Amino acid sequence: MIEIAVRHDFTGFSLDAAFRIERGGITALFGPSGAGKTTLINAVAGIFRPRAGRIVVDDRVLLDSASGTFVPPRARHIGYVFQDTRLFPHMSVENNLRFGWRRAAAKASPGEFAHVLDLLGLEPLLARRPAKLSGGEKSRVALGRALLASPRLLLLDEPLAALDAARKAEILPYLERLRDEARLPMIYVTHSLDEVMRLADDLILLKDGRVAAQGRVFDLLPDLEFATAAGVSPAGAVFAATVRAQREDGLTALAFDGGELAVGRLDRPIGSRLRVRLRAEDIMLALEEPRAISANNVLPAIVTGVQPHDANVDVQLLCGGVKLVSRITRASLARLGIAAGTKLFAIVKSVTVDPQM
Repeated sequence: MIEIAVRHDFTGFSLDAAFRIERGGITALFGPSGAGKTTLINAVAGIFRPRAGRIVVDDRVLLDSASGTFVPPRARHIGYVFQDTRLFPHMSVENNLRFGWRRAAAKASPGEFAHVLDLLGLEPLLARRPAKLSGGEKSRVALGRALLASPRLLLLDEPLAALDAARKAEILPYLERLRDEARLPMIYVTHSLDEVMRLADDLILLKDGRVAAQGRVFDLLPDLEFATAAGVSPAGAVFAATVRAQREDGLTALAFDGGELAVGRLDRPIGSRLRVRLRAEDIMLALEEPRAISANNVLPAIVTGVQPHDANVDVQLLCGGVKLVSRITRASLARLGIAAGTKLFAIVKSVTVDPQM
C-alpha cells in the first residue's frame, strides 16, 4: 500500500493532494500542464521536499513532516524514469543498466538481469551508446536501468511525451509487458488520454493542485461527470474481455461483463485476457433490435445519463456491468426520444483490442 499526502504553497499555486494506491499495476496521474503532477512525484522520489505531508511505501515512512522524518532520495528505493531518459552518454547500454543494478539494495540475480533484458528487448543494444539509440530505445534502456535498481515503486514522468507516433508505437508493447509481468506499483504521469486508456489500471485526476477524481480506469473514462471535470471527451468504453471462441466465419468472440463481442480474427488462445477500447463515435443507437445490418455487434443497454454539447450529445449507457458512451446528434436524440431509463440497443461499428491485459 502506498500513501501520499503533499502540501506546498508556491507563488500563485497551491499543491494539496492526497491519495492511496492499494495494488500493483499502473496508476495514471492525469491532468493538464501545471496541475502539479511532476511536483507531486518529485516529492515521492525525495528530490523535492514539500512544506508538509506524509509519504508511506510498503509500511515504510519516507516523509512525515509532523515528526520531521525525511528519507533521502537514494535511500528510498524508488525508480524514476524521466521524460528525457537521462542516460549517461559516455557509458554503453550495458553499463547504464549496471549502474542501476549496482545501486540496488538487493541486487538482481543473473537470471533476473537476463529477464529484464528480455522483457524490454535490450539484448541487441548492450554494446551501443545512447547517441546511437532511437528515442524509443533510450526509453527502454531508462526503464531497464530503473527496474534493475530493484525499486519498491516506479515513477514515470511522461515517458512518451518526447517521442513521435512511430516511437510511441514501438515502446507501448514493452510498457504493457512491464505492467503485466513486473507486478510493480507504478505511478505514470501523463496528459495523454490514449496512454491512460491503453496502459493504466487506476486513474487519479489532478486539477489545480487537488485530486479531482480517483478510481478504476474502466469506470472513470466512460463517465460523463469525469469527462466534464477533466475537460476531455469521454471514452466510448474501456473494459476487460476474454477470448471465448474462434468462430467459423473468421471472427473471434470476446466475452465481457456486457455479453459478447465479435471482432476480426485474433491470433490469441482461448481464455486470453484483453483490453477493449471503443470510440463514442463508433457506437450507434437503436430503439429496436436491427435484423439486417452489417455491424457484427448489437448489445442491449439502458440509458443512465445524457450530456448535450453544441451540436452533439453524449449518451451514457450501461451494458451489463460495463459503462458505454455513444456520441450522437441532438437531432437523433430528439427523433428517438432518448432519456435516462430508455432501453435500447448499442450497435458497435469498430473495436480496438489491445493484445495484453
